[in-house]
Amino acid sequence: MADEPIKGPASYFPSIEKKYGRPIGEWQALVRKALPAKHMELVAMLKDEHGMGHGHANAVVAHVLASDKG
Repeated sequence: MADEPIKGPASYFPSIEKKYGRPIGEWQALVRKALPAKHMELVAMLKDEHGMGHGHANAVVAHVLASDKG
């Protein structure tokens, strides 16, 4: 089990941390702070205010929203 590759939005996390220089937990906290905004509003916030690319922003937002649902 431990050798299975990470799938879904979390697969982007190592490259997000490397490219933007902040731990994924900080990005997740920024998204949670902006809730209850809609998915694409949160993506736009990460892109416009923090210079994150669309795919990376979408991955962070999707992961936060999915994990906070449960």
